[in-house]
Amino acid sequence: LILEVPAFGTVTVTNPTNGDTVSSPAKFVATATAPDCSRGVSAMGIYVNNELRYVVNGSSMNTTLQLDPGDYSNVVVQEWDGCGGASLTRESIAVTGLTGVFVTTPTPNSTVGTVVKFAATASTSTCPQGVGAMGIYVNNVRQYVSPGSKLSTQLTLNTGLQHAVVQEWDYCGGSVTTPVNLNVQASTPPPSGANTFHSLQANNEWVSWGQVAPNFVDCSPSPCQNIQWSHSLGVQSPSLDGNATQYTLGGPDGTAPYGDVLFTLPLIGVGSTQGLPDTNHTLLPTLHNFTYDTDVYVTNIGITQALEFDVSLWLDGGNPGMTFGTECNYLGDKDWDVWNNQTGHWVSTGAPCLLKNGWNHVTIQLQRQTDNSTLYQSIAVNGTVNPINVSYPPTQSPAGWYGLNVNFQMDGNNVESPNVAYLDNLSLTYW
Repeated sequence: LILEVPAFGTVTVTNPTNGDTVSSPAKFVATATAPDCSRGVSAMGIYVNNELRYVVNGSSMNTTLQLDPGDYSNVVVQEWDGCGGASLTRESIAVTGLTGVFVTTPTPNSTVGTVVKFAATASTSTCPQGVGAMGIYVNNVRQYVSPGSKLSTQLTLNTGLQHAVVQEWDYCGGSVTTPVNLNVQASTPPPSGANTFHSLQANNEWVSWGQVAPNFVDCSPSPCQNIQWSHSLGVQSPSLDGNATQYTLGGPDGTAPYGDVLFTLPLIGVGSTQGLPDTNHTLLPTLHNFTYDTDVYVTNIGITQALEFDVSLWLDGGNPGMTFGTECNYLGDKDWDVWNNQTGHWVSTGAPCLLKNGWNHVTIQLQRQTDNSTLYQSIAVNGTVNPINVSYPPTQSPAGWYGLNVNFQMDGNNVESPNVAYLDNLSLTYW
């Protein structure tokens, strides 16, 4: 029986991670906690497509499962505690009958910016000891090496056609490569006077509200109106730097269809978390350019209605105000949508949403024009740049609303399936 009571504990799966391509037998490594139960975790198990395939006593597991080649969108690692509670982590993995190097980003033959995110996994059936290291070559020059069978890094590449190769070396002296040809276009760097807020996901002053369809009126605290949410700082796995933040949105299933949760962090102005209250109103009116940059980990894209990455700027009552709203509307039009402040509606850009299970790198370029219109310049996912170049007039700032905020929002699906996402390396550059 798959049973989840989120308040009782957590399950952390370190192998495989969501979105991985693995060979069979697939290795599973996980730990669990039950802080609300004095008896602790009593057992852990693995379900594959709703079939219980493995159970072990205790709060950790390290085992392998024989799986046929194919896509597995419903792999569940679950813990049961001694107080009758349970919690789980759900993953999607692919099992291949082949061995080699599997590159998840960037996409071969894609057009990317000069800063390129690489992520890949490797497997071997010929070496019992497995993969020892992985590396990246660009134009026959080695640029990066890391131990183990997984690779995740960023490289700065020259413009033009670049021939990249991701390679694995096993402990038996074998090696396999996968080529990744890329068309690199120049990225426009921020000017020397630009400023950046770094690691915003790790700030402990995020605030949040639930929003329930059809009117999406804010409610708090969680739970309210049959919707519940949370966020947890300092997550080490999954994480790219050991300091990710987990964001959750949940049910009970079906009781708040299309319910959302908005997480927001005030940066400049009223409630500033960065020591910049701008009480004399001399800073915010001068800002016109913003770059929202983050790594986002999607645990189950199949139940993710939409994910929003927003910047809002308010200049006090009667003055212009705007939300630069961008959302991956995955279960809707499957495009990137942007917010029209004047009409209060989302508008499809026609740019496909390329988020996938696992880590994704998102960079959004925004501009407040001289007439205060919101210009959506571009949205890049995993190095693939989508020019948007559409603008909409602003709205008016309510009285007392003066500030610059960064937002992250999770939108629930038609049955409000419990969902989890992670942010890491969240920054906002402004000038």
